[in-house]
Amino acid sequence: MIRPVKIGKIKIGGGNSLVLIAGPCVIESKALCLDTAKRIKDITVKLGIPFIFKSSYDKANRLSLDSFRGPGIEKGLEILAAVKQKLKIPVLSDIHCQNEISAAAGVLDVIQIPAFLCRQTDIVVAAAKTKKPINIKKGQFLAPADILPIIRKIEASGNRSILVTERGFCFGYNNLVSDFRSLGIIREFGYPVIYDATHSVQLPGGRGGSSGGQRQFIEGLSRSAVAFGCDGLFLEVHPRPEAALCDGPNTIAIKDLEKLLIQVKKIEAALEK
Repeated sequence: MIRPVKIGKIKIGGGNSLVLIAGPCVIESKALCLDTAKRIKDITVKLGIPFIFKSSYDKANRLSLDSFRGPGIEKGLEILAAVKQKLKIPVLSDIHCQNEISAAAGVLDVIQIPAFLCRQTDIVVAAAKTKKPINIKKGQFLAPADILPIIRKIEASGNRSILVTERGFCFGYNNLVSDFRSLGIIREFGYPVIYDATHSVQLPGGRGGSSGGQRQFIEGLSRSAVAFGCDGLFLEVHPRPEAALCDGPNTIAIKDLEKLLIQVKKIEAALEK
């Protein structure tokens, strides 16, 4: 039995509608965030899909020192607060160290634990103690069952508002693969499971100093995950992925988003029948 997680007026899991967590990988500007969030919101309102806006104020886990990281926590949270206030939608971002958590919790509706930090006990526990909903990005180095002890850390901190996001598993060098059995295994732990179709097509380090990606597989993997059974999709969305300052090769263009969401809604409806 999936324990529903409530984020504002949105309920995730437990028979509720498929949720969309989406936005640019990293905050590039206030204007881009507001424009992208509004365009996604317009699409999701039209289709009746609950929407949480996601963008990172700092991508601290970049491979290269020269990679764009974002505006930083102060400016980034200011932008996310503007998106939240002006568009009346929940916002999600990832934290990277304990001293960010208090400020982040003051703005974010969901605190995300990055994949590379999902085993870092002090960060996980400190985030859980805010009582904010926590989205655990499952490390690409973890077996599905390995997520259970991380869930237990959050529960032991008095927090049961937990999402788990699957984002692929390391398959040799510079490659990830999706094993949809993972969605079923993790759902057995009783919390909603989100499928990250965009990070799952990432090619870590595939460009030498940065990651590559295979965005042509995003739609097929998204449809497959919804058919297999998940409670939401996580998509990095950008008006012009080829010009994105971070993760462009594994980002879906906003012009292609509505078509994909129509498809997954049909799959969701078919499963309900």
